[in-house]
Amino acid sequence: MTIPNYNCRGPIPFGSTGRRAFLQTGLAGFASLSLPGILKLQSRAAAPVNTSAEKKAVIMVWQPGGMSHLDSYDPKPDSGSEYRGPFNLISTKVTGLQFTELMPRQAAIADKMVVLRSMRQSAGGHPAGSMQLLSGDPDTRDKPKPRYPDWMTVSNYMLAQQGKRQNPLPSYVGINPPLEYNGPAYLGDTYSPFVVSGNPNLPTFSVPNIGLTDTDELRRLGRRSTLRQKLDTLERSFDHARELAALDEFETQAMTLLTNPQTKIAFDLNREDSRTRDRYGRNSWGQQLLLARRLVEAGVDVLTTSLSGPLCGRVGNWDDHAVNQHVFDAMKFRSQVYDQAVSALIDDIYQRGLDKRVLVVVTGEFGRTPKISYAASTGAGDASAAAGTTQPGRDHWPRGFSNIWAGGGITTGRFIGATDKRGEDAVERVSGPGDFLATIYHHLGIDYARTFIKDFNGRPTPIVDHGKAIPELIG
Repeated sequence: MTIPNYNCRGPIPFGSTGRRAFLQTGLAGFASLSLPGILKLQSRAAAPVNTSAEKKAVIMVWQPGGMSHLDSYDPKPDSGSEYRGPFNLISTKVTGLQFTELMPRQAAIADKMVVLRSMRQSAGGHPAGSMQLLSGDPDTRDKPKPRYPDWMTVSNYMLAQQGKRQNPLPSYVGINPPLEYNGPAYLGDTYSPFVVSGNPNLPTFSVPNIGLTDTDELRRLGRRSTLRQKLDTLERSFDHARELAALDEFETQAMTLLTNPQTKIAFDLNREDSRTRDRYGRNSWGQQLLLARRLVEAGVDVLTTSLSGPLCGRVGNWDDHAVNQHVFDAMKFRSQVYDQAVSALIDDIYQRGLDKRVLVVVTGEFGRTPKISYAASTGAGDASAAAGTTQPGRDHWPRGFSNIWAGGGITTGRFIGATDKRGEDAVERVSGPGDFLATIYHHLGIDYARTFIKDFNGRPTPIVDHGKAIPELIG
């Protein structure tokens, strides 16, 4: 299988929408619903969520553009100079497991994680690769919009079928989340995340319009909610016993988020001990992951956050083509912050007794080419030489890559799967997108094998078409 060499600039950096994106789910969305949007609120799931066990949660840490597996979790020291990076190997707390020297903190807590070294999918572009892994779409073509809803939206939708949510916080929150290549598709924007944008490390950071206490503002919101009464006139147009009931729930959740003071507390990082904030790192990534832990501890079920922006290097992502940035300088540039933030999150999950309930997954859409490429830089910046300077890079590589898992009640302190001697192909315990999705759904108590959701044409569509939960990653 030959993977095209995409000399792209990678995903667009996050945070460009600013604070206006914070209320993607809430009254703003409610007030702008069209009749087709309202109709999409109709319940369409064929299998319920298992509610008998303790309520579970997932934190997915996304590496947009794809991390080099050879320069992190799956080094190949004997692969030759055309493949091997410049980094030394270090031992971890797990016998037989080595990382590169860029990951000393994670190496020290490797007994609290599982490294999956044999993930693969078949799409060479960022859009299709992201859609494959996060929604199970088998198409290898890059599309402008997703055909299937991603697992985060599906999970939010399935959890909503349990009935009225008691917790004032949203079920699904994205902190600078991966939205550019994924989304709700035929489920509709109702089940998109509550989006938190910006840098949580800034002293001025806040999530606006949650937990309001201003009397005049509360009164204004109360008047706005009378929009519901106007929409009642539409009830003859559709089954109001079902759709309007769902709309009522949507409105209630939005009002609760805006008016309940507990929501403001949950998002307030200043309530964390300063030593804890230091442990995660006083930077955007560190504070994103601390906020993620804080929110799942407060009752959020699905949390996604993307490690992107200036901390990645010149192009703001992990897409380390030689035209973008010097792959080895970029890995070194971002590694200290990345290693500290991820290790702090995993360690904190265990220290706070969340390791049975909360599953942590760290991944990108693919890895990077084992064989090093060389090209002229298109511009100077962090981790990139001046324009025209030849520098090394690694391109897109879906045939074999790594991700890490922690918490979720799984047996940790091991690695599963393997790639070949050059890191080119997953050859042992190969896992695909369906297995990835099934594992996450299983943790959340969603019966992935028997759950179908109707698409735009009314066809029942499985949430996992091919794949089973990875046995070693089941708690």
